[in-house]
Amino acid sequence: MANENKIVADREILTAANQKGALATFFAFFRLSGPGWLQAAITLGGGSLGSALYLGVLSGTSMLWLQMVAIIAGVIMLSAIAYVTLSTGKRPYQAINEYINPVLGVGWIVATVLANMIWIMPQFSLCFDAINTNFANDTLKEKDVAKYGISIGLFVLAGVLVFLSSKKGLLTKLFDLFLKLVIGVIIVCFVAVVVILFRNGEVDWSTIFNGLVPDLRQWSNPSEQIQMLIESLSEEKQKIWTDTIVSRQREVMISTAATAVGLNMTFLLPYSLLARGWDKPFRGLARFDLVTGMAIPFILVTSCIVIASAHSFHGKTDEALLSKESDVVKTSMFFKGAAPIIRDNILKKDDQYLSSLKSIQDLEADIKVLKDQLEKNWFDKELTGELAEKNKQLASETNDVVSRIAPDLSDEEKILATVLVKPNANQLAKSLQPFLGDRGANLVFGAGALAMGFSTIIILMMINGYAIREMFGKPESQSLFMTGAVAAGIVGICYPLFWGGVSKTWLIIMASVFGAMLLPIAYIAFLLMMNNSQLMGDNKPKGVWLVIWNVLMTFGVIVALAAAVSAISIKLGSEQGMFVLGAAITFVILAIFGFSARYRKPIED
Repeated sequence: MANENKIVADREILTAANQKGALATFFAFFRLSGPGWLQAAITLGGGSLGSALYLGVLSGTSMLWLQMVAIIAGVIMLSAIAYVTLSTGKRPYQAINEYINPVLGVGWIVATVLANMIWIMPQFSLCFDAINTNFANDTLKEKDVAKYGISIGLFVLAGVLVFLSSKKGLLTKLFDLFLKLVIGVIIVCFVAVVVILFRNGEVDWSTIFNGLVPDLRQWSNPSEQIQMLIESLSEEKQKIWTDTIVSRQREVMISTAATAVGLNMTFLLPYSLLARGWDKPFRGLARFDLVTGMAIPFILVTSCIVIASAHSFHGKTDEALLSKESDVVKTSMFFKGAAPIIRDNILKKDDQYLSSLKSIQDLEADIKVLKDQLEKNWFDKELTGELAEKNKQLASETNDVVSRIAPDLSDEEKILATVLVKPNANQLAKSLQPFLGDRGANLVFGAGALAMGFSTIIILMMINGYAIREMFGKPESQSLFMTGAVAAGIVGICYPLFWGGVSKTWLIIMASVFGAMLLPIAYIAFLLMMNNSQLMGDNKPKGVWLVIWNVLMTFGVIVALAAAVSAISIKLGSEQGMFVLGAAITFVILAIFGFSARYRKPIED
């Protein structure tokens, strides 16, 4: 009854605000907002942080437009999902199974749970790294007890907050306030970096504004600054570096588009709306919430990360790597990442260095055999230990050979190798210490990364709770909701066991492939729902509004399809290519049969 009274009161607030005008409506919308901030909390996670960091390294600020296009497409589709949900009041999983295709519905919810369980692990890892690196001076790195202890603490706190989110009234308001504060911390941390760079004259605003203009040539060409470095090399080396950098650039473009709006976000939104009791009068509020609570924070934060990363790393490397002394080269913070790239792109393709690679080639052959054996038996602990030891030997041998050869290499090739090194927030913090100071850099990046990881943990646990109780057909069950949330959190705590080596590779393959396949399929399902007269009834858009919705949603579907096709095609070239191809073909076949298996009668409330 209390919840019903709250919903009635919220409706009255919206009605009164609409009568007073746009300004009153704006403040009423902001006061009642919530689900959009949930979306911000999950999209501003480790994936967005990593993609934005690397986007700045590879392309500078020339691809700022990419994040805007991705989030605009996401807002369009999430707005459509909100419109369908609030207009019909029906649970999407049930509606998709009944009106569209039960295979799509089952695939959607299963892939959502899979994504939650897999992607929560790197969020715990991100939180631990932020605490260890930025606040504990790297003293906890090798201590598994610390990893589990910190993870359990985060899990308990996240569990309490998820429990608060499932309650009504004041507790829900407290949860919303906490989430807005966390998002605020993330925004302040990364915007502050750009403000400080601007005050020191380190930001070229004309270059930044140019980066907001879409340029599809970047799919097949390096940035202008990288191209200048490549052109200083021989013709043979120009091709090698261009192909390598463009290939990596495409991967980052895809991952950037994919992390803006993920599959599990399409599940979170409708169920978080229904959980609050929102219905048809709240459709305008839902759109406002997505723009102000999700899109604007996402664009601000990721753009600032790209700008800071571009300033520090694009077309640059540190003085240590450029040194002509082998011992000094090894002290570079980029050395460990750049050494394998130098080995593959320079040493293996230059006859004068081939004799230095004999031991490395032997180790690589041994590692390939061990990997083949391990894929047949994941649980062979002795084999896993041997593989880990061989990888350590390979890294050590690579570092020794590259450090000896490095003084003979050109500065351009060292910089190009650095461009292919994926940086982390700690490296960015170190590069900005001259502007922020040691303590300031650690505080800003530590707090920002910790807030990003922890907020995503909370939301992934929430989504899993919604999904589990929906799978069991009990959408009001509090016990099933908390069971699903706790299950995801426990998997996250165990990240030291699974988030590494061969298991990590397979987990990423599974999550990214199914997520990439099912995101456009989920979009298509909601496009079909928007046009389904039986489902939408009188709420189906008509005339020009139907055309507008279809054009916008088709744009969103095309963006998702492009990202999916590109992601899957890249995976096909990996060792797991046959698994990817088999999974894609199997699902498509099942989905075709699913269209004939849907029910023909309307859902009974």
